[in-house]
Parts: sequence; structure tokens; C-alpha cells
Amino acid sequence: MATKTISVDMLAKMFLAGAQNIEAKKEYINELNVFPVPDGDTGTNMSLTIMSAAKEVTALSGSDMKELAKAISSGSLRGARGNSGVILSQLLRGFTKAIREEKEIDVLALAAACSRARDTAYKAVMKPKEGTILTVASGIAEKAAQMAEETDDLEVFIPAVIEHAEEVLAKTPDMLPVLKEAGVVDSGGQGLLEVIKGAYDAFLGKEIDYTAITPGTGAGVAKISTEDTADIKFGYCTEFIILTEKEFTEEDEHTFKEYLSSIGDSIVCVADDDVVKIHVHTNDPGLAIQRALTYGQLSRMKIDNMREEHQEKLIRDAEKLAQQEKEAEEARKADEPRKPMGFIAVSIGEGLNEIFRELGADYIIEGGQTMNPSTEDMLNAIDRVNADSIFILPNNKNIVLAANQAKALVKDKEIIVIPTKTVPQGITAIINFMPDADAKTNEETMLEEIKNVKSGQVTYAVRDTKIDDKEIHEGDIMGIGDQGILAVGKSVEDTTKEMLALLVDEDSELISLYYGEEVSEEDADKFTAQIEERYPDVDVDAHFGGQPIYYYVLAVE
Repeated sequence: MATKTISVDMLAKMFLAGAQNIEAKKEYINELNVFPVPDGDTGTNMSLTIMSAAKEVTALSGSDMKELAKAISSGSLRGARGNSGVILSQLLRGFTKAIREEKEIDVLALAAACSRARDTAYKAVMKPKEGTILTVASGIAEKAAQMAEETDDLEVFIPAVIEHAEEVLAKTPDMLPVLKEAGVVDSGGQGLLEVIKGAYDAFLGKEIDYTAITPGTGAGVAKISTEDTADIKFGYCTEFIILTEKEFTEEDEHTFKEYLSSIGDSIVCVADDDVVKIHVHTNDPGLAIQRALTYGQLSRMKIDNMREEHQEKLIRDAEKLAQQEKEAEEARKADEPRKPMGFIAVSIGEGLNEIFRELGADYIIEGGQTMNPSTEDMLNAIDRVNADSIFILPNNKNIVLAANQAKALVKDKEIIVIPTKTVPQGITAIINFMPDADAKTNEETMLEEIKNVKSGQVTYAVRDTKIDDKEIHEGDIMGIGDQGILAVGKSVEDTTKEMLALLVDEDSELISLYYGEEVSEEDADKFTAQIEERYPDVDVDAHFGGQPIYYYVLAVE
């Protein structure tokens, strides 16, 4: 029997199932990233983006189409992270704008929504590239329009659209040479396909595990537990299953429980035919295991150190409290008279955070490379900077779109996004800020000055691949410039030198080195001396950056 419409409740289920599916597949999508760097994060960004919307959807009760559309649109817009997440949020925004006035969705409405989604996403990207998520979205819209003329049965319509989307995705390496060279399809396109496949599973009535999606409980005040680990009497949570070799009688159960009571507490002993489930908190898991072996073989053994878990919780609580105190201080500053101009900088390490603060940044958003901040993070930062005009320095090409999306949502302040794609560009921009000039003049100056910065980053490869005609193996050291991979080697120092040789020219005056958390000060000083010797006519500055993943971040000006 044909299915001709999708109700509000069904659409909500389909959306949540799509979110659940990309959450489950995010690591696979991450591995499709062309650059084999350890912060490959397309799947993570798309998952976090859609999960932000999913939590708003789960908080609804008895909603109509308009409320559901608003929850999906606003949740994904504010939660958008990275370029792929921002594009996904724009696709959802366009889709929900098309369906919000509908009571139920038929093939015509669905085709129109797919078309609106594509158009909205293309408009959000300044220079759309084919061979990306946009191409897959376009293929979906075209097939949906075609199928809407051929059938009114959603059971025919949806699988045909998915099949076409798979075909378009498979062709993305032919559109982007860098994908073909790396031997992968576009990761953003794969992510979009996983969302749609998950939604289709719900449409078919398949059982979906929604455990990754829970309504937000709101932010509470962090309290550090005063309980000491010494108060934990038995330190190891021990669990296992006994596969009994003979009948496990009631007397056996009673005897074993008594023994477990003598060495621990929180005891569970449940027998079912030839399987016995055991749970005990004890200081000597080995004693429980030895006695259990007298009844049969053991399976699914799990031992957790509860004292260690408690210490980790104390650390997390302390960090959360420190963050809240920091936010309280920032809120206090926000009550001061509004100044003409302020700065928000995205930064990636303790040392670099401090450099930006010393240069005048009012608010630091931490996370750049390893966790792209969301549009919501940007909006929170804007709220905390008490200025008429606020410059945002994204300092990462994957964060510029989220910054621009935040800018579009702010009405009471002038937001100016300086499209810095690296931390060195951001540092150059803020150094050239002129407090006595107006915002427009500063914007023009900063945009001009960042053109003079050549950036480099040194990290390690997480998989074998070929890119920019370079054979790369897992564990290799890579020097990545503004336009791609410049050097590949086995040594951090040698690879950095090879990259610098390509960046330094006769006009270069300054090399700035920011060493990461895995480089010691002593090693950084020795390396800096080697660079000074190699380039005697160029000033060389070294600073502690403290960034993860990247051994060195550097600039040549």
C-alpha cells in the first residue's frame, strides 16, 4: 500500500533518526577527510551541529510543523560547527522554511523543500565548489523534482532520491582532483547521505537506538565534591559472567554471595540456567575471579578503578568551576561602560591564548584546531564583549563560516569578521589594530596586512595517503602551508626547515615560531638557534604556543 504523506510526528522521528545515524558514523566520515591530519573533523562537526537541533526537537511536546521547523532550524544554526556543519545548518534552514506551513508533507512539498535547501546552502557559501556536500545536495534536489512528477508514493520517491545521491557522491572524486588523489569521496557529502539514510530507516519503521539524543537539562552551577577518595571503601568495580560447567544451585548462589560479602560490597549475583551475572565492589578483584573460576569459565570481564574515576570527576568539576568563575569575571566586565571596539579571537593553546590577551583580545574562544567552535559559542562570546563594534578573528579556514553565521544573527552590535585562516594571521591582524582609527579603517588595514603573512603548521599524519603529489605514510611529519602540504619527512625539525625554505624569500623580515605542548622549551630554543643561523638576515622570534597536535605553528612576514 502506498504512503503519500509524512506527519509531523513521523518527520520528527525521521529527523532524530538521521541525527542518530550521523552520530554513529561520525568517525568513519572523519576518516574521509582529505588531509590525513589528527584533527580531521567533518563527521564530528556535522554530528554536533545536528545534535544541537535534535536536543531542541526532543524537548518539544505535541508540536505542530511550524514549531518542529523552528526547533530544527534554530538548533542547527546555533550549533553549527566548521564549514560542513554550517552548510548542513543552511540545508536544514532552507528545508524547514519550505515545510513550516504544511500540515503533512507529500512528494511535492518534499521536492520543494529539497530545492529550497539546496538554494539556501549555495547562497551561504561565497565560492561554492563542486565535488562537495553542495553537489550532493544539488543532486538530491534535482532527483526529487524529477520523481515528484513521476510518483506520489513516498515509498518509491525516497529510495530513488537516496540511490541518486549515492551515485552523485561516488562521482565527487571526478570533480575534485584532491579527492581522487586521496582515494576518497567527499566527507561532507557522505555525512549528508548518512542523515538521509537514517531518516529513511525511521520512515520504514525500523527500530532506532536514540540513546545518543537526550534533551538538554540546562547548565547548572558546578560544585566540587568534597568526598575524598579515601571514603571509597572498595576501589574496584568488578563485573563478569560465569558460564557454568555444572548446575549452579541455590546453595552455590548463597555460598558465593557470602564469600563476595567477605571481600566487598554492592553485590549482584543473578543465575539464569548456565549463565551467572556477577557485580561486586572490592579491593582485590583477583579473589572474586579465582573463586568464580571454580564454577566455570568467565566472560565479559570488566574492572574499573573507582578511585581513579573519582579523581577524574574532581578534576572535571574543578575545571568547570574555574570556567564559571572566568565567565563571572567577564560578565562583570560587561557591566562596565561600552567601548567603541572589541576583539574576539579563536585560539588553540595556553600560550597563544595569553599572546592574544596581551595584544588586546577581550574574549578568547578556545578550541580552534581540535574542536571547531559553534555559532552558539560565537554568539555567547559576542554577548560578553561590551563594545559597539566587535572584530572576530576565526584563525582557521573551517571557522570563518560559523563566524559569519553568528554575525548575521546579531542585531545590536556591529560584527566585523576578519577572515583569518591561521593563528599567525590573527596575531598580525590584532597587532595592526589602531585604537584611534574607526572600525572601517581598521578592517581595511587588517585585511591588507594579513595578506603579507605566510603561515605554516607542523603535525603528523594519521593514515597513508597521496596528496599534492606527495606520498604520505601514517606517522610521517607534515609541513602544511596556506595552500597545501609543503614538506613531508620523518623528523619534526627537518620537515619544518624544509617548509621554511619554501616560505622564506629575499623580502622576508621576520620568522615567528610558536611551539606546541609536545615540544620542550629546551628543544624549541635549540631549534630557534638553528633557524637564526640559517637565516642571519631575518629576525627570528620563538614563543610558547601550547597548542595540541601541532608541534610548531609559524609565520613568515
